[in-house]
Amino acid sequence: MLPVASLSRTNLIACEICLKEIPHDLAISQEGVEYVQYFCGIECYSKWDAEQSDLPEGNADNN
Repeated sequence: MLPVASLSRTNLIACEICLKEIPHDLAISQEGVEYVQYFCGIECYSKWDAEQSDLPEGNADNN
């Protein structure tokens, strides 16, 4: 287990779907042309991926 001091210095990021704060090194990422989106786990990533599949091809965020 990490000491409390180490935990406070960990870079936290928000999951793109549920907004849960997670350590950067544990996040699943999806890189786009000008951005990176982070997900707390496969469940949120799958939800995001399904939403992207429902968008018309020219409107998807990852183009």
